[in-house]
Amino acid sequence: MRLRGSSLLLRGSSLFFIILAVILTIFQLVRYSLLRADYPPDMTIAGVPVGGTDPQTAEQRLLQVYSTPVELHYGQAVIDLAPNLIGFQLNTESMLAAADLQRTGSSFWGGFWDYLWNRRSAASQIPLVDTYSEQRLRDYLRDEISSRYDQPATPAEPILGSANYNPGTPGQILDIDRAVSLIENAMQSPTSRIIVLSSQQATPGRPSPQQLEGQLKSIVAANNFDGLVDLYFLDLQTAQELHFATQAGKDVPLQPEISFGASSTIKIPIMVTTYIHFSSNLDSATSGLLQNMISLSDNTAADNLMQTINQVRGPLVVSETMKKLGLNNTFLAGYFFPGAPVLEMFTTPANSRTDINTNPDVYTQTTPADMGMLLEDIYQCSQVGGGALVAAFPGQINQAACQQMIQTLELDKVGVLLQTGVPEGTAIAHQHGWVTTLGVMHTVCDAAVVYTPGGNYILTVYAYHPIQIIWDDPTTHLGINNMYAVLSLAVYNYFNIPVK
Repeated sequence: MRLRGSSLLLRGSSLFFIILAVILTIFQLVRYSLLRADYPPDMTIAGVPVGGTDPQTAEQRLLQVYSTPVELHYGQAVIDLAPNLIGFQLNTESMLAAADLQRTGSSFWGGFWDYLWNRRSAASQIPLVDTYSEQRLRDYLRDEISSRYDQPATPAEPILGSANYNPGTPGQILDIDRAVSLIENAMQSPTSRIIVLSSQQATPGRPSPQQLEGQLKSIVAANNFDGLVDLYFLDLQTAQELHFATQAGKDVPLQPEISFGASSTIKIPIMVTTYIHFSSNLDSATSGLLQNMISLSDNTAADNLMQTINQVRGPLVVSETMKKLGLNNTFLAGYFFPGAPVLEMFTTPANSRTDINTNPDVYTQTTPADMGMLLEDIYQCSQVGGGALVAAFPGQINQAACQQMIQTLELDKVGVLLQTGVPEGTAIAHQHGWVTTLGVMHTVCDAAVVYTPGGNYILTVYAYHPIQIIWDDPTTHLGINNMYAVLSLAVYNYFNIPVK
């Protein structure tokens, strides 16, 4: 009987423990099921801890973190940038769906077994999914920060009556590209939401073209030149053009342009016509004549070249070439040798004016703008092998020929007028000239392409005085040569202004 009672007691104890185990298991199973309804303890979404929260709470936590303004420091200013200003939005639906997939995607019973043995699951990290408008951010940086807090550079100012400038002062401007990258990173971070914006140094700009014009006119006045000055300028980087005429301190209209005796500057059209006639293939003899014509201003060499082009009509071929290029105020009506006949009388818009008369030579005339545009054609052809010259004379002119023309013009090293004004060593491709009547100088001209570190440009200046042009006045140290030099230096300095 005792054995039977002991057996019943053992069975009862076993049953009790089995029931207790089942109850504990059910309890743990229910508890695990409740925990599985929330996100795992080590889960983060977009860097925000959401372990133990339900999807609604996790979403609220994400929105709270990522709606916090990004704090921008720029100089002494502190600016709070609200994410919604640049269209920043969280794609919570996508991120929560990814989190739910990780929460429910693993084996239920495998997870329960790990839970029973207190094995922590690997940390789950759901990456950020967001959108924002970079254009809205750039607009904000430009309109709300740069426009308010930048320190713009102060442009240089010309010193009237001289070739000098008061240098501008550098400024500081927001580095917008760098700012976009920094703010994007901060917007996408749950913790690092304070950034320091950087700036770039802004170099002082040049004076305006109107200021340059005023300075050049003031130089003419400071040299006490009461004759007529016609100046043409072209910035070869920007195509910014400046053209004015002044006489005794007053502006002279340039519609139509003013005709001047071309003097030796007409040798530039002769050179261009020579290259076209020989289809850019010059022999050594012709090249030698060209060099003498430009470097020595040799009239005999000029005549020989034109006679090679056409024994009788050489000068007229030069005129026809210029007309084909659209330079209707430039012509050559005869050879240079004494007693050469006028082959044709030319009427142009420029020499038809009745309000202004520079008594231009009936043999050869031009305007500063015509000569400037011809130099531009040569320059553009030498740089890119295109332009008006190549278009007007296809197959007859090429880049190599135009480069040779520039090199030939650099041989004019007379050391006066425009060349005097530029620093030594500056490459200047030009041709100068003057017209005298009975030993009295009335017209002076110079047409140049100037190459400088700050930019290349074209400058042509023609001056006329009905009585006499003084070359150099030993008393005042003024005169036409000094005026040209200062005008030339002023334009050179315009491209190469020192900075404080």
